[in-house]
Amino acid sequence: ERKINRREKEKEYEGKHNSLEDADQGKNCKSTLMTLNVGGYLYITQKQTLTKYPDTFLEGIVNGKILCPFDADGHYFIDRDGLLFRHVLNFLRNGELLLPEGFRENQLLAQEAEFFQLKGLAEEVKSRWEKEQLTPRETTFLEITDNHDRSQGLRIFCNAPDFISKIKSRIVLVSKSRLDGFPEEFSISSNIIQFKYFIKSENGTRLVLKEDNTFVCTLETLKFEAIMMALKCGFRLLTSLDCSKGSIVHSDALHFIK
Repeated sequence: ERKINRREKEKEYEGKHNSLEDADQGKNCKSTLMTLNVGGYLYITQKQTLTKYPDTFLEGIVNGKILCPFDADGHYFIDRDGLLFRHVLNFLRNGELLLPEGFRENQLLAQEAEFFQLKGLAEEVKSRWEKEQLTPRETTFLEITDNHDRSQGLRIFCNAPDFISKIKSRIVLVSKSRLDGFPEEFSISSNIIQFKYFIKSENGTRLVLKEDNTFVCTLETLKFEAIMMALKCGFRLLTSLDCSKGSIVHSDALHFIK
């Protein structure tokens, strides 16, 4: 009986000892993590990640060299671009700059690198930007032709399918008080849209400019919308306009380049 009681006490002691060790490990794990609020976006990372490079802004916050305000939940608040900070954090984790394909915010990221005092990141962003400047870019062409005839309609051609996709996302069909999306019968290919008509024979079916809820009444309305989208997307008009034709929407053909 004495042996049994002694074994039970030993097991009880071991259980308490192990639970204390687990609690200590949990506390240590929590103490190595930090939550940052960067421009409204929360990031959870380890302190050793933020202190990877000495004499930087983040290393200064962790080691108490730099005073940083707190948000309502007690997290460090940094008033910078929350979306771009993920690239800053990935640089600290990986030791190199890895960006998604098509990334075009080099100047903004360079400013973030300067603010966080990450010289290595700033140098890599600068090198990437210089390489992009030396790489020749494909010229984008846009042509809008109007036959001023409903049977022929309005034709929009662009060698960049993404602009055609923007047009298609902007113009939707309303059928029986329901948004049906872009009418695919107008889509010739990924580069061409041709509007041969704009109001269907079915009662209550019309084209609408999405977000504005504006009904498209004429082909000129569609043409004007395409022109405005082209200018907003950075296209430059090449066509010489004839003043006798009136406004730009009355021109037979418009050519843009970017």
